[in-house]
Amino acid sequence: MEYKGYIGTVEFDDDAGAFYGEVINTRDVITFQGTSVTELRTALRESVEDYLAFCAERNEEPEKPFSGVFTVRISPTLHRTAALKAKQTHRSLNRWVSELIEDAVAK
Repeated sequence: MEYKGYIGTVEFDDDAGAFYGEVINTRDVITFQGTSVTELRTALRESVEDYLAFCAERNEEPEKPFSGVFTVRISPTLHRTAALKAKQTHRSLNRWVSELIEDAVAK
């Protein structure tokens, strides 16, 4: 489930007879629950809106779901080899690595 870029996963609690969800692409805790798909969608929207309103009240920037930037630490030798491979394909190192990751997650 997704709302405004926030992605929620859902699990079922058989004892309670309800579904519980959590937004997974932010470090802040955003949860929601419901007993049907319609309730879950509504609850996710309401929880995200509550989170955004809470941040606004505190004059804080809400954590945005994944910025698209991350740092990977590798050995200098691997860094050099990867940079050379990227250059051989007429791509930037960033583009080359991005394409490799896209291929890997598409499998």
